[in-house]
Amino acid sequence: MSSEVEDRRAPAPRGRRCLVVENDPTDDVCRLGDWLTEGGLELVVLRAHAGEALPDTLDGYAGLVVLGGEQDAYPGPDGERDAPWFPALDRLLRKAVRERVPTLAVCLGAQLLAVAHAGTVERSPAGPEIGARLVARRDLADRDPLFADVPFAPDVFQWHVDEITELPAGAVLLAASTNYPHQAFRLGDAAWGLQFHIECDIEMLAKWTSDGLDVLADLGQDPIELLEAFDAVLDDVADVWRPFALRFASLALTGPGAANSRHLPLLGA
Repeated sequence: MSSEVEDRRAPAPRGRRCLVVENDPTDDVCRLGDWLTEGGLELVVLRAHAGEALPDTLDGYAGLVVLGGEQDAYPGPDGERDAPWFPALDRLLRKAVRERVPTLAVCLGAQLLAVAHAGTVERSPAGPEIGARLVARRDLADRDPLFADVPFAPDVFQWHVDEITELPAGAVLLAASTNYPHQAFRLGDAAWGLQFHIECDIEMLAKWTSDGLDVLADLGQDPIELLEAFDAVLDDVADVWRPFALRFASLALTGPGAANSRHLPLLGA
């Protein structure tokens, strides 16, 4: 059987364990973890920020979740990365896409997914995006296994200063907004990046608000009004993104469907 035909097969299920990579102690898996567990996954949380080493492979894992953080996904002027584990995480994200391991990357995680596949992340020219916001689903989302049932303009939580300014080659744009056009994308048939947050509860958002008072003052945002806006959409966020997380869990448990077309070349590990 040719290698092309082999590539088009659905990979075998890989069990129930899902690796969750924490990049920052202030952004844990929170409500997203509850939803993924509800969907049948067994979460293995790796606290990279605390020095826990990333695995070399994803053998034995049904899925991969990469969370957010305050770091920059791109190298600094000296060429150094913001976290010592980022090169290893780049390699793991490339393996996940190449091996079709269902992957969900959130905020910084989405930026790292893009950078690992030669996309571009920069300090956002539109400035920080902070608050309860709407994003707009793109037409191609109608054929996406996770986004097809997402409403046209779902509520999300935003808190980022960097943005993906150029998607990797072959990425499918699934959601956008006016000033930050790359809000959600898919690579291959089993890796999704979300620029926005869906995992937060009000305690996490309150912590971010308390830690970000200087930034909010520069933006002219009142912290109490910001928290009230966050609180007002908590249930709406759950109404949309809990089913989304359950669909991801189901896909991780069963494996992605057979590819509909030949995969584009991807960067090697």
